[in-house]
Formats: sequence, C-alpha cells, structure tokens
Amino acid sequence: MSGRRKMYAAAGGPLPTSVSNIDRKVVDSNKRPLRVYHVWKGNNRFCCGGRVMFGPDARSLFLTAFLILAPVVLFCTFISEGLIREFGLRNGIMIVAISIAITALIVILLLLTSGSDPGIIPRNEHPPEPDDDTDCSNVSVIWPGSRSGPPMLPPTKDATVNGIVVKVKYCQTCMLYRPPRCSHCSICNNCVERFDHHCPWVGQCIGKRNYRFFFMFILLTTLLCLYVFAFCWVNISWMMHSFDYGLGKALMRSPISGILILYTFIAAWFVGGLTAFHFYLILSNQTTYENCRYRYDGKMNPHNRGCARNFAEVLLSKIPASKNNFREKINMYQSSEYNPSMSLGHSTNSLTPKVSYDVESGKRQAVAVEDLEEIRSQIDSVRGLERCSIEPPHANWDKSENWEINPDIKGLAAELGMQYGAPDGQKPHEEP
Repeated sequence: MSGRRKMYAAAGGPLPTSVSNIDRKVVDSNKRPLRVYHVWKGNNRFCCGGRVMFGPDARSLFLTAFLILAPVVLFCTFISEGLIREFGLRNGIMIVAISIAITALIVILLLLTSGSDPGIIPRNEHPPEPDDDTDCSNVSVIWPGSRSGPPMLPPTKDATVNGIVVKVKYCQTCMLYRPPRCSHCSICNNCVERFDHHCPWVGQCIGKRNYRFFFMFILLTTLLCLYVFAFCWVNISWMMHSFDYGLGKALMRSPISGILILYTFIAAWFVGGLTAFHFYLILSNQTTYENCRYRYDGKMNPHNRGCARNFAEVLLSKIPASKNNFREKINMYQSSEYNPSMSLGHSTNSLTPKVSYDVESGKRQAVAVEDLEEIRSQIDSVRGLERCSIEPPHANWDKSENWEINPDIKGLAAELGMQYGAPDGQKPHEEP
C-alpha cells in the first residue's frame, strides 16, 4: 500500500478515486528534501544541484562563447600554417599555443562571471521594525499581506561612508534597506551588493563578488583580439614579401586573414573601449550605475580613496563569501517564505511545499496533510445531522433551508479528491 493510501486508511475514510496534483506534490516532496535553490524567488537559473547559478538570460553565453571561439578556431586552422613557415615550427606552434591558452582562460573567466553569485543580499522574511528615533509622521509604506498592520517606514535612511552621509533606499521587494552601492536588478529580481550593471553578454549581474572576473574577462578578450589582429597582418605581410604580392592579391590568397583582421578590428574597438571605461571606473572607485546616475564629476565621491587604494580595493582585496547557501535544506513550512522557481535541468513542480502562503496576497495556495482530519470531521458532522434521531424527519424539513458545507471546505475537499458520498445533482439532505 502506498504512503498516500496508508494516510487515508489511518484517517478512517474511503480512498479517493483520483490523486490530485496538490496531493501528489505533497507525497513527492516527502521523497526528496527541499533546498533553497528549489524555491528561490529571484529569476536565476540553477544547475549542478544549486552549485552553479546563472542569470535568467543565460542562453546568451552560447552566443558570447561562439563569438570568442570561432575566430580562434579559424586562426589556428588557416593562419598557423603561414606562421610556422615564417617563424619556424617551434615558434609557430608557440604562437598558436598562446592564442589557445588565452582563449581557455577567457572561457574560464566567462563561466566564473556568469555562474557565480554576484553578491546577492538575502531577502527579509518581514519588513524591518521602524527605528524609534526616525520621524515617520509624513511617510508611510503599506506592506501587502502584513498581519500586524502596515508599519510606518521611511523610504530612505542616512548612512555614513568614509565620514560622508549618503542616502540608502528601502527595497519593497526584498524588504530591506539596501547597503550603500547596492541596487535591485529588475532582470534578476535581486538586490546586488556593489551593483555595477546587468551584462546581457554574460547573462548575469556584475556585482561585488564577480566584478574582477568580468574585468579580467574583457581585458583578456581585448588582448586576444589584438593578438589575432597582429599575427593576421604578419601573415599577410609575409605573403606580400615572399611572393611579391600586392595587398589585394595577398588578401585573395588568404581570405581568412582578411576576415579576421576586419572582425578583430571591430571587436577590439568594442571590448577595448569597454575595458578602458572600466579601468577608469576602478581608478576612481565608481560603478557603471553610479557613473550613469550620480555623475560624481561635480560632486564628492565618498568611495574614492586615491587611485592606488581604489585599485587594490577593487581588484586585489579578498572576495567576500556568498551570503546565500543555495544548497541549504529547508523544511516544508519554511518553504512558504519563498516562491518556487525553475532550475536548469530540474523542475520544482514535484517539490512544491505542503503549505504555501503568497506574501503579496495572503491567500492560501495548498493544503497540509494534517488538515485532512479537520476537513473530514466537518463533513461527517453534516452527514450526522441527517441520521440524528432528535432531528425532524427529512420530509418535514423546509426545502428552502440550505444545509450546505462551507464553500471553502468544499473547495479544499475537491482539491484533495475527496467524495461527499452524495450522487451528482443531489443535495446532501435528500435521500437517494
């Protein structure tokens, strides 16, 4: 006998003829423990059992990897022969090997940037308590689904950074006051510490924990473009000198060189300009978000501590540990604090919690197994009124009286596949 049938047998009731989706989810959830990444509220995608986290637009990684790998494959396949003839076997192979090594390092940095926690700040379960010394007489924030009434919270607070007072905003989604330099990404639906921007090319937010990987990624990509560009020109020059060709004829004899020269020239301007811009941001200790929004050119940047210290802080400091343990096990009732989401290679449909409350609307979404006894007792109590000897005969009952079960109980019982014991179209107080 299955676990579900044992449950109904212990309850002393008949076995339902069909298994509802909610009941199936409850049974399945008992087989495998829920983890944080199963019910993560953000728009992230998880794989490898929650060990790797991508952004919602992670498919862009395939396009980015193709744009990097394709020119390197062409370079190693068609240009290497001319380089070996010009520089010798050993030096030619070394030139090709260096391009392959740089490419491999770029791909690793791409995965580290895209597949790691950028610095997500965990959400609060409830809004914070208002400070006693905060004047909230003119500001009120209403929190949907709050059981204790809407607390009065100001939308901003004062925080001190290097002796300078700055404003920090309240995030109504994450229910917390964002630390300085933190912002909420609308694409990933997370508050990210030292938020720089959401990069569509890597499909992930760029924040405190993955910024240096991102900077090294675009820096090495720029160097790779210049490397391939230079040696393609070397190959064309060698052909012009060895065979006394003009530029046009040399490009016709090696069209791949011409294609790579044009491709890497355009790519170098794009990623090279991006690298130069971020190098300026590092030396001035700014983020892309701050540079575009606050314009520290005419203001005092509270985070700027000099070029050398800024460089050391951004690129040489220790990467902080993640504030989220996505593989942490949670029980069924803790999972009501999260919103089930989809992960790469895993569907959370079979891992839906027993009881889930929507924080926004406060409506009940599912029924706990423990509620079966109470539902059945209420149904049996109504049935008992039909057979009770102290009640008047059925024929003397007023047909206008409505002896109906509570609609909520009906809906819950119907979800669980329970039967009322009366044929379709017949009221509970009518005799068959």
